[in-house]
Amino acid sequence: MSPLARVFSRALTHWTVPIATSRTLPPGLQDGSDGRPENSSREDLVRRQSAPLATPTDLKPAATKDIAGAMNAILADVFALYLKTKNFHWHMSGPHFRDYHLLLDEQADQLFAMTDAIAERVRKIGGSTLKSVGHISRLQRVQDNDVDYVQPQDMLAEVREDNKELAARLREVHNVCEEHRDIATASLLEVWIDETERRTWFLFEAARQADSGKP
Repeated sequence: MSPLARVFSRALTHWTVPIATSRTLPPGLQDGSDGRPENSSREDLVRRQSAPLATPTDLKPAATKDIAGAMNAILADVFALYLKTKNFHWHMSGPHFRDYHLLLDEQADQLFAMTDAIAERVRKIGGSTLKSVGHISRLQRVQDNDVDYVQPQDMLAEVREDNKELAARLREVHNVCEEHRDIATASLLEVWIDETERRTWFLFEAARQADSGKP
């Protein structure tokens, strides 16, 4: 397994690990001492341990479904944009190598920092989140770029447009949250919109500076 795959695997496992993983009964239930037959106690415990993850929330089921679905699509996009940004960071070349290399690394770190907060927000409202790299690929709207060589200016332009589109999608999800009065998720989205606009701005200015022939 590659280092990047291990990073994704650890993150996805972190969000979906069950609260109870052992089928061993607590001492008080081993002999039915709660007043119920031993078999009944055992069956009840097994049923609780194997029940679907369902975090208590005051949001209605329809709200959880709508918001979780929208946020999971955003999470897939963020993972895809993170990997593309790292791809361009790794394969940068040319006279502006250092500046662009560091800029893209900084932006990739910011994107990766979003992923845990997005996934855990989905879990807090009673939803389930992404479980694999394959799950990401099915939901992502950010287009991959597997070309062997991309011109530095084209790299900046491509991730700039990806960030612009991400900001628009974040606003759409914000509207969904407002409809369901999910203030907490909406507040997080406002921060991410601002961060995404900042990335777009920096990419625009970096490319414009290079086009003008300035050092």
